[in-house]
Amino acid sequence: MDEKNRPFDERFNSAVHQAADKLDRESEKLIAYINDEVVPAVREHSSRGLRVAAEKLAKFADFMDQQKDAPDEKKT
Repeated sequence: MDEKNRPFDERFNSAVHQAADKLDRESEKLIAYINDEVVPAVREHSSRGLRVAAEKLAKFADFMDQQKDAPDEKKT
């Protein structure tokens, strides 16, 4: 039977089924991409950011120690 001659509900059901199958395939690709590419990149950049922040905090702590140990300069 020609596609145009099939009843509307059969054509509709077929189209919905094809769309659902494609959505399933594309969802699997998206999940694989997130797991393989996005998650490792976020982890890498997060740890790098924490290391930079730790370095900056250490420098700030050193600065605070230097200020605490420096003699007070009073303006007159």
